Amino acid sequence: MAAVVFLNSLGHDFAFDDLHIIQENEDIHALGALPGALVDPYWPGDLGQALGLWRPLSTGIYGLEWSLWNGHPAGYHAVNVGLHATASVLVFRLLLVLLPFVGALAGALVFSVHPVHVEAVANIVGRAEVLSSVFYLLACLVFVRWRARIGLGRAAGLCALYAAAFLTKESAVTLPGVLFLIDGFFEDTSLRQLPAYLKQRWLLYGSLAGTAGLILAARKAVLGSLAHPLAPFGADILEQVPRIWTVAGIWPHYVRLLVFPYDLSVDYAPSVLRIFMGWNPTNLLGVGLVMAVLAMALWSWRAPASRPGAVAPRAAGFGVVWFVITISTVANVAFLAGVLLAERTFYLPSVGFAVIVGWIVSSIHGERPRTVAILVASVVVLMSVRTVTRNPVWKDNLTVFNSLLRDHPESGRAQWALGDVLFERGRVSAALRAYRLAINVAGAHYSLTTEIGRKLAGVGRHESARPILEMAWRDKPEYAVAPVLLTTTYTALEAWPEAEAAARAALEIDPGDPSMLHMLASALGGQERWGEAVEARHAVIASGEGDRWQQWYWLAEEASRAGLTDMAGAALDSARARVDSEGARARVDSLASALGLF
Repeated sequence: MAAVVFLNSLGHDFAFDDLHIIQENEDIHALGALPGALVDPYWPGDLGQALGLWRPLSTGIYGLEWSLWNGHPAGYHAVNVGLHATASVLVFRLLLVLLPFVGALAGALVFSVHPVHVEAVANIVGRAEVLSSVFYLLACLVFVRWRARIGLGRAAGLCALYAAAFLTKESAVTLPGVLFLIDGFFEDTSLRQLPAYLKQRWLLYGSLAGTAGLILAARKAVLGSLAHPLAPFGADILEQVPRIWTVAGIWPHYVRLLVFPYDLSVDYAPSVLRIFMGWNPTNLLGVGLVMAVLAMALWSWRAPASRPGAVAPRAAGFGVVWFVITISTVANVAFLAGVLLAERTFYLPSVGFAVIVGWIVSSIHGERPRTVAILVASVVVLMSVRTVTRNPVWKDNLTVFNSLLRDHPESGRAQWALGDVLFERGRVSAALRAYRLAINVAGAHYSLTTEIGRKLAGVGRHESARPILEMAWRDKPEYAVAPVLLTTTYTALEAWPEAEAAARAALEIDPGDPSMLHMLASALGGQERWGEAVEARHAVIASGEGDRWQQWYWLAEEASRAGLTDMAGAALDSARARVDSEGARARVDSLASALGLF
């Protein structure tokens, strides 16, 4: 069933984030360059660090597949469908541990065809959710089999699965909590028994903690932080006001998307979801709903079976707690995540929903088997139809954005997408109007303002790019993207002091950036501070650019203007030794003649 309902996604192209992470990411297109991409942020380019994602296993697999499929998307989509089928079978196996066969089958069928999974399966980079869940579920099943006795070898095996899941998608950090939940399902563990339990499991949890610590240390080295540094798009205000007002208003959508997944959206940024500035009936309903669900989970965890042979309600509590644990990394409660809500993030948490469905079916099947069979079949058919009809939304980039514009034209991301399309078609003025609407709706989000500034600078409209990029720099001075782009803009405008200041700010964040060292040398030269320009040019060469003849050519010119004739002559000799064409040799010889050093 999992494979059948997604067959019509096999002909899809690259779409949405697929373009940036796979199709346009040249770092993964050659196997020789792939190892370097593994120690870079998941999102390529200068926004990668700011977006706060590092998934080296996902990146590596995308790169291997690029060579295997020769850059064709069909292979990626086939793997996604296969992985979803695998995950669905693993969910079935896990539910068989918790429930009778009929309940496990019903819950797994609902998981396999659930429409909320379309984004994770039909969009290639949703792979991170699916593949991470496969490793996660394997770890749970292995733990169930080994839990009676876990020595060093078995702990190492579980750590390997944990690392694979974690390095594929960071939400897998929650695995130790779920393993504790599984133990609690089979054995009553009170607070008084907790020390004895931890004494028994110290090797396992110590090993998992060590594995997580190593991965988090590597993550911090790559990204500069452990948690996501940017607020969700359009929700920067959540950094200043109590976010519980907004988060509580989102909780009812969790239930809606799981129970009645008809109204789906490519994006859930403002104004698709509201940002609340105080308590109101909507977010109070969310709080009440959460409290009621948690109270039900607590009751079900303690309640005995209603009759001999019946399924204990504890399975329902297990499903609720599974959902709470696995959704916690993107719930914006402990820290801000990259999204207010995204359908792809429901992939692993929806296993908890499948458990609850399975418990309900198991509880009433004995008394009304025919009614239950008809009900389950109806739900599976309806969900299957919705999934099949939803898959084409992710066919290609244009289809995705047309869907977003049709369903939610009020969305800031929709206007951003419209601006991008108009810009690509050369309708710059119309694109700027769409961008202004996006900023009016979503606010001056860093990724939006820097992208607009980049596009304007790319078509030579530096005067227009300047105030937008300056606003981004003031808003997030800790990130290098805005000052890097501003350095180029200031240089084009020959605003040399400003170019120097922006370059130095960028170098404070990334001291070894050769492009910024080059721009700094140019800005110093523009102010006729030739001695400092020479020092900056030497720093460019020392940063690894010494094989480029142009750097020695510029050093010769700067050294000559600084009165360092011998250095200029030596630099010209170095440039001449590295030229790669007759035209380049002619330029070097022309400069030598002009400086009287030929």
